[in-house]
Amino acid sequence: MALRTILEFPDPRLRTIAKPVAEVDDSIRTLVDDMFETMYEANGIGLAASQIDVHLRVVVIDLQDEEHEPLVLINPEFELLTEEIDEMQEGCLSVPGIYEVVKRPEHIRLRALDRDGNPYEMEATGLLAVCIQHECDHLNGKLFVDHLSNLKRTRIRSKLTKKSRAEVAG
Repeated sequence: MALRTILEFPDPRLRTIAKPVAEVDDSIRTLVDDMFETMYEANGIGLAASQIDVHLRVVVIDLQDEEHEPLVLINPEFELLTEEIDEMQEGCLSVPGIYEVVKRPEHIRLRALDRDGNPYEMEATGLLAVCIQHECDHLNGKLFVDHLSNLKRTRIRSKLTKKSRAEVAG
């Protein structure tokens, strides 16, 4: 296993649309292992391969609570099961230190492949549903800041760009 570098907004590589995984093989399983290690090291609950500059449709999630186990989502797709919207504060490993309220559908059905390439389905609500939608957005080149107003997104971009410049200069 190896730690990977997490890309940070506004890095244009985060806008790349991920390609489907053709075959779940040892290279994909190694990627999954690296993603879990990277996510845990960064104290996250979800990570999309796009965030580590691997543009394949792979996501790992671990809410790190008693109800859910670590999840691997390869080629994930979801459908909305309700019109009801949940508001939840979201953060992102690619947008460090920023937390904003985002509105998302509260109940979804997920279809994906597991770490061994076996298909599965599950329904999700609450934080798990939000996390799945958030990570799937990454696979489509979208970030949670895209759900915010232009003004908020511009302020966040400016703040992170200044922080990055200060770290390089510092």
